[in-house]
Amino acid sequence: MSARYAVFGQPIAHSLSPRIHAMFAAAFGIALDYRAIEASLDAFAGALDAFAADGGAGANVTLPLKREAARLCAVVTDRARRADSVNTLIREGDAWRGDSTEGIGFLRDLRDRHRFEPRGARALLLGAGGAARAVAFALVEAGAALTIANRTRERAASLGDATHAQVVDWNALAESGAFDLVVHATAAGHGDALITVPSSLVASNAVAYDLSYGAAAAPFLAWAQNAGARAIDGLGMLVEQAAESFSIWHGRTPETDRVYAALRASR
Repeated sequence: MSARYAVFGQPIAHSLSPRIHAMFAAAFGIALDYRAIEASLDAFAGALDAFAADGGAGANVTLPLKREAARLCAVVTDRARRADSVNTLIREGDAWRGDSTEGIGFLRDLRDRHRFEPRGARALLLGAGGAARAVAFALVEAGAALTIANRTRERAASLGDATHAQVVDWNALAESGAFDLVVHATAAGHGDALITVPSSLVASNAVAYDLSYGAAAAPFLAWAQNAGARAIDGLGMLVEQAAESFSIWHGRTPETDRVYAALRASR
C-alpha cells in the first residue's frame, strides 16, 4: 500500500494544501497521493483512524481540529505542546506524532519574503487561539517585544504567562501606543464581525499581517491599508508551513517562491 497524505478540516473544499503539496512533489519527481478530507470535530478521530488504516503516513490539520489533533497524538514536539495545537501529523508505527509548523512558516514568510525583521520590533498579536499561540512563541523567540490582546482576556493572559509577553485588555487597545507589527489572528474575518481596533496602533512604516488569506483576510487588510500600514495576508505563511510539513514527511526541502507566485497569480 502506497503512503497517503491528506489535509483534514471543516470546511475543507477551499483548501489550497493539495495544490501546494502537488507542486512540491512534482519538483522532486515524487508521486504523491494527497487529498482533502472533510471531518467535523466529533467525526475527526474516526476519520483519522480510517485514514491510517488506508495507508495514511502524514496529514495536515486545519480549523477546527488542531487542538483535537494534539489530543490524538501519542507524542507531540515541544513547539506543538507549547502552542497546544497540531497542524502536522506524522505516522510512526501504530501512532501519530504531532508537530506545529505555523510559527516557523510565519517567520520565514515575514523575514524572507517580506523583509521584516521582528527582532527589537514592538509587535501586537490580536487573538490567542492555536495559530496565534504558535506565532506568539515564534515572535518572542525571534526577539520581538510582544503584546497580546484577545476579546476573552483569560485566554490572552494564559498565553501571556506562557510567553512572558505583555497583555492588554481589548477595550484598552487605544491606550497601547503604536506598533511596528500588528498580527491579526482572530476569527473576525471568517464571520460577519467587523475589525474595530483603532488605527493609532499602526506606527510609521508598520506591517500589518493577517494569518488568513482570501476573503477571510479582506476586512483586516482593508483596515490596515486605511491606517497606513503595509498589509500582508497569510498566503505566504500557508506555503511556508506546508514546506516545513513536506520536509518532515519526505526529507526534502522544497523551494517555495515559485509555488507562492503561482498561487498569488491565480488569485
